[in-house]
Amino acid sequence: MKTLLVVLDGLNYQVASDALGYLQAECAVGKGRLYKLECELPSLSRPLYECILTGVRPVQSGVVHNGVCRLSHHRSVFHCARAAGLTTAAAAYHWVSELYNQAPFKAVRDRHTADETLPIQYGHFYHADHYPDSHLFEDGESLRQRYRPDFLLFHPMNIDDAGHRCGLSSPQYRNAARTADGLLSHYLPAWLAEDYQVMVTADHGMNDDRSHGGALPEERQVPLFVFGSAFSLANAEPQQIELCGTLCELLGVAHDKPVAWGLLK
Repeated sequence: MKTLLVVLDGLNYQVASDALGYLQAECAVGKGRLYKLECELPSLSRPLYECILTGVRPVQSGVVHNGVCRLSHHRSVFHCARAAGLTTAAAAYHWVSELYNQAPFKAVRDRHTADETLPIQYGHFYHADHYPDSHLFEDGESLRQRYRPDFLLFHPMNIDDAGHRCGLSSPQYRNAARTADGLLSHYLPAWLAEDYQVMVTADHGMNDDRSHGGALPEERQVPLFVFGSAFSLANAEPQQIELCGTLCELLGVAHDKPVAWGLLK
């Protein structure tokens, strides 16, 4: 089944629960469900991109800080999909390109990618944290409509950027989450009407020191929304390391990753 993963960078669970009114409305009518995840440590972006997309904890992957600039040493959902002959795409921060396509990132070469030999075949990669979420979703939707990928990653950054500027308890942070929810309301109905399986999550949360990286609940607790015909919507306690394997199961591709079986029918 065609599958979309949306990673709302830096989104704390409680803010997601309170501020994402559209996604909560879809859940209320039985089209989805919100789960609470605890992210792995350290609660930093690049280590957790690797965790989400490969199912490997940071201390095992070796990607333990944001300055690790190299290709991943592990098979990602992109690799598993390509090995099965599926098409992959991403609209994401440039660290994702560095993990799975080419490192270091060279904007002129890598910002717009169309190369069928790469793990992420089609991509729009940005490198400014304030790159507008509206543009990011347009980038991803253009990839979806143009290439019809089997697996597509959307990864906007404005929530995390607002958190670093203003902190967890700020109106700027909460309103950035509301903006992302509003953008999703423009796209999710069409995705569901075309029977895409959709997972919406975050890499890590945020604290009132305008940072993250540690073990505070507000830094580690993140949302996982699921939408689509393949999900059971039953009680479950998924783990972040199970997201990659669950995505592979949705795609129907061979893998050796842990799976959140309770999420699936």
